[in-house]
Amino acid sequence: MTWEVYDAVAEDSGREARARERHVLNVAIERLERVQQGVPQGGDLLESLLYVRRLWGIFLEDLVHPENGLPEKLRADIISIGLWVLREADRLQEEKSNDVQQLIEINRLMRDALS
Repeated sequence: MTWEVYDAVAEDSGREARARERHVLNVAIERLERVQQGVPQGGDLLESLLYVRRLWGIFLEDLVHPENGLPEKLRADIISIGLWVLREADRLQEEKSNDVQQLIEINRLMRDALS
């Protein structure tokens, strides 16, 4: 295999990974928006928060992996965001907050950054 082919495969793989990440963030955003609007379709706040927690748990696990190719500073920044997301999801579940909009906005920012 030539280096050009390898680079093309690696680039396609990265694009596919970003597309998958955008998709799962879209799902999280849609679920949180339904909760915010009071639309009970597909689950309630608890199920939506569980989805968000699992998603960000996967992101965090990937970010701390030594083979993650992102620059260290960017990884640290995204980890900080992820920890905030988890804390905010906990606050919502414990009814210490009722502001779903903040979670929607941060997930939108992360999704849009993947474009």
